[in-house]
Amino acid sequence: MLLRPEHRNKLDETDDTDFYSIPRFVTHVDEGFIDQLTQLYREELTPNTRILDLMSSWVSHLPDDMEFDHVQGHGMNHEELAKNPQLDGYFLQNLNKNPQLPLKENDFDAVLITVSVQYLQYPEAVFAEIYRILKPGGKVIVSFSNRMFYQKAIALWRDNSETGRVELVKKYFQALPGFSTPKIVAHQSSVPEFLQMLGLAGADPFYAVIAEKMVVLTTNS
Repeated sequence: MLLRPEHRNKLDETDDTDFYSIPRFVTHVDEGFIDQLTQLYREELTPNTRILDLMSSWVSHLPDDMEFDHVQGHGMNHEELAKNPQLDGYFLQNLNKNPQLPLKENDFDAVLITVSVQYLQYPEAVFAEIYRILKPGGKVIVSFSNRMFYQKAIALWRDNSETGRVELVKKYFQALPGFSTPKIVAHQSSVPEFLQMLGLAGADPFYAVIAEKMVVLTTNS
C-alpha cells in the first residue's frame, strides 16, 4: 500500500458524516486562488463534456462562459450541494468508508478535486475508482492550497511541507499504471507558511496536479 496505517490517522477520528452534517457556506481559499483555479479549468477543460466534481460543495469554480454536457457533484452535505448552481445532479457518500463510486466505467471526461484531497484516508482506492470512471484520455485536476480542517486532514498531509504535499498527490497518480506523468502548476505565496499560520497576511498558495487516463493501444495478433 502507498500509505502506512499511521499516515492515514486523523486528530479527530469521529465519523466524518457528523463533522460535515452542518453546511458551511464559505470559501476555504482566497479570491486569488479561486481566480487561478477558474482560469486553469478554462484552459484544461473542454466544453460540452461530462465533469465529475468530487468532494464538492456549494461552489464549483467552473468558468461561467463554458457550457458542459453534465456536471455531476459529490460531497458530504446535502444543503451545500443543493445550493451549487453549476451541478446537474449530485450524490452523498463518505469516501473514507466506501470509496467505490456509484458511477459507470468510462463515463466522464474530467474529474475535479478541489481543496479536499487532504481528507482522503484511502486515496489509492479513490484514485483507482477515478481511473475506472474516466474515459480514455480523460483528465483529473487536483487543486489545493495550505489551508485545511487540521483535525480532519490525514497525518501524512498535516505533517508535510507544501512541496511534500505536491509530491504526495503525484504519488497517488503514479501508484496506478494507467495515468500519464502528472503535470504540476504551482504559484507559491511570498509569505512563508509558518508566518501564515501565525495569521500574517499573504496570498494563498496555489497548487494543482493534473494527469490523464492514458489510451491503451492494442494490436491484433
